[in-house]
Amino acid sequence: MSDYEDSKEESVIEKVHDHKSSSSSSSSSSDSDDDSKLSSIKSNVFRLFGREKPVHKVFGGGKLADLFLWRDKKVSGGVLGGATAIWLLFEVLEYNLLTLICLALILSISILFLWSNASTFIKKSEPKIPKIYIPEEAFMQIVTMVRIEINRGFAALHDISSGKDLKKFLLVIAGLWIASIIGSCCNFLTLLYTLIVLGFTVPVIYEKYEDKIDPIGEKAWIEIKKQYAVLDEKVLSKIPKSLKTQKKE
Repeated sequence: MSDYEDSKEESVIEKVHDHKSSSSSSSSSSDSDDDSKLSSIKSNVFRLFGREKPVHKVFGGGKLADLFLWRDKKVSGGVLGGATAIWLLFEVLEYNLLTLICLALILSISILFLWSNASTFIKKSEPKIPKIYIPEEAFMQIVTMVRIEINRGFAALHDISSGKDLKKFLLVIAGLWIASIIGSCCNFLTLLYTLIVLGFTVPVIYEKYEDKIDPIGEKAWIEIKKQYAVLDEKVLSKIPKSLKTQKKE
């Protein structure tokens, strides 16, 4: 009887284990199905500017993205604080750039000079003044990047001026007109500081509340498409075509 009971208990335990493994496999398969459904739903969600990557990847996913998205709060706060200090010095206190640079150099050179001469009397080590220089490779990389971006801008202006795309032409004209209005209201330094503040605030706010901002952006984008369709029907479609397209027709 004891052998029979032992074998019976072992069979019951095996059945319980089989049931658990089957339930765990079914739950894991259901979890994978749920994950695939969530990913498909997320891919169909409207995102601003048609982005498919996270905000961190859109900014390049490197140190620049970490800076603007406040991954290191000390570094980001230091850069924003430095920009604020520069803006206050030049705009509020009305310092001149050349005057400020000369005063800073006078102060730093005087402190280092006095410290170096006084170290012999105080019997302390002289200050270790680092040698500052610009690496040739890094400088050439920056120049190459600037050159490439300027050439892209010239190429875009050439395509727009050639009359190939009316939509781009109108967008560029509207953007330049808005920029001229903004430039008449504030100077270049204030505009640059405003762009820096927006760069350090808008992306991190959008990353935090993107699920609430994207539906609002979708509604705005639909309304813009409606207004553009009305403009195209009433104005743009009535503009005569160029001679080249008439000859081709």
